[in-house]
Amino acid sequence: MPPRTQRRLWKCPRCGHRFVTRDLWHSCVRVPLRSHFRGRAAALYPTYRAWAALARACGPVTIYAQKSRIVFQARVRFAGAVVRAGYLDAGLWLRRRARHPLLRKTESFGALGYGLHIRLSQPADIDRALGRLMCEAYGLARRGPAIARRKDV
Repeated sequence: MPPRTQRRLWKCPRCGHRFVTRDLWHSCVRVPLRSHFRGRAAALYPTYRAWAALARACGPVTIYAQKSRIVFQARVRFAGAVVRAGYLDAGLWLRRRARHPLLRKTESFGALGYGLHIRLSQPADIDRALGRLMCEAYGLARRGPAIARRKDV
């Protein structure tokens, strides 16, 4: 449950997407989720569904299909995917570096933490270790960006 001191999310009047900051820059383009999977490997849509189910197992999640990516949001964005020709570039936001056999890249966001890029090709790629990482990212997202700026976390 988010702390009571958190403000309500701002809702864009054009697209309905919600953000922690009013008038945050974003694209209001709405894209059908299935359009991300046209012309892609058949296993990718079931893989995406398993990735999304993993996020939803952590708690309530809003999923936005954008022009170039699919984002998962609790209070803030914490996970998502970019559909490539033969795999999902699945992403997570964490405060720490992590390890996993399918981890392909770690981006530093400075004081905000790290972006993990995990290469998923089939639903069986999603294991318990990814479930733990997803729920850790979800927990951060429920608290919002302020938690990421604290040095003692």
